Amino acid sequence: MFRRTFWFTAGAAAGVWATTKVNRKLKQLTPESLAAQAADKAIETGHKLKDFALDVREGMVRREAELGGALGLEAPVDPDLPVQRHWAVEAPEPAARPNTYRKLPYKSNNRNEDH
Repeated sequence: MFRRTFWFTAGAAAGVWATTKVNRKLKQLTPESLAAQAADKAIETGHKLKDFALDVREGMVRREAELGGALGLEAPVDPDLPVQRHWAVEAPEPAARPNTYRKLPYKSNNRNEDH
């Protein structure tokens, strides 16, 4: 009698365990759950990409500082030198009226302006 009760209880416990496992797996495979899992993975990937970009930027700044020091770009300019440093791009001149747009001449010689 004790043996039958033991096996009956063991079978019932195994059935409950298996049913619980199957129900959990079915809930994981619903469309809502799959969408939530995909969203979580996308957010996690975004955080990893952001961390990677920050690491790359930090390394880039460090390397630029090393190169600037090696090439002497950060060194102070000696006023006794005959030629001073020229910039490739100069700052734009201040506009007379800052809120106006540049307009084309009224009588243009360009005959292809319609095309």
